[in-house]
Amino acid sequence: MRKAFWSLVVVLSCLASSADAAGIQLFNHGPNLTGAIWYPCEAQPKDVELGDLGVGVDYGLIGVKDCPVTGAKLPLVIVSHGYVGWFGGHHDTAAALADAGFVVAAINHPGDNANDSTKKDDLSSYVLRPTDMVRLLDFMLQDWKDRAVLDPAKIGLFGFSKGGYTGLALIGAAPDFGRYARGCTDASKFCEQLRSGDIPALAQDARIRAAVIADPIPGFFTQSNLAAIRIPVQFWRAEVGIGIIDSEGTARIARALPGKPEVHSVPASHFAFLAPCSPQLRAALPRICTDKPAEFDRSAFHREFNESVARFFHEQLAEGN
Repeated sequence: MRKAFWSLVVVLSCLASSADAAGIQLFNHGPNLTGAIWYPCEAQPKDVELGDLGVGVDYGLIGVKDCPVTGAKLPLVIVSHGYVGWFGGHHDTAAALADAGFVVAAINHPGDNANDSTKKDDLSSYVLRPTDMVRLLDFMLQDWKDRAVLDPAKIGLFGFSKGGYTGLALIGAAPDFGRYARGCTDASKFCEQLRSGDIPALAQDARIRAAVIADPIPGFFTQSNLAAIRIPVQFWRAEVGIGIIDSEGTARIARALPGKPEVHSVPASHFAFLAPCSPQLRAALPRICTDKPAEFDRSAFHREFNESVARFFHEQLAEGN
């Protein structure tokens, strides 16, 4: 209890002293490695122009572009976005983590993002997503120009929706595609690919020491494959389901996670975990900006959510673990 209290004090102090003052670097090394890096920075934030990396609507990213990185031996959190999402979908959470002393890196998953959705419903998207994250982690530790500030022993992962599926697979829970195939009765290409049974093993990465998983696709996971997870997990689920991400399925995962996961149930729908929307973004993308129930306050929730995520990663990665 004392450890948790002081962790929260440290995190809240960091967030209060430099809210949204994250540095941000954009990178574009081709379709397999395009994204952004948030990190501690000592400068006043402003709107960040995305240029060719924009997604056609303004998500309101705030930060200090190409600000010098502040700090040393910083923990790193890699981010996996959801179905047809993009690297900036959780920009407020990334900025909050940067304010709390973390480096955060996110990429667009090739063929399953807001600018290129050509593979979004293909089995290859599910199979290759974990490999995308390994590629991102390799880049950050081996090729990022500021890699010297990172502590390679302190790596975390944040995954939402299909990115939550990605995260569970990456930290050891090999998806049970056969289980999903048994309930896949239509004639879609995805179902046909599943029924073929010719699915390679997915990438896993033991460098990841802690994970935050938010409302993942549940159908691929069982108590058996989840039992392979050996790292601390903070698990978030929406109580209002959507499509294949049903609330009963995510509740089942919460019960089946091994060890002592930190579980949070949120009285809202799936997209509540995305960054709060401006009025302009809400008008452009009402599907991801409209919460259920209507009175749910996403902005207020994200203040709590971001603090909890930062506190969890601080406990697991930044306290000498």
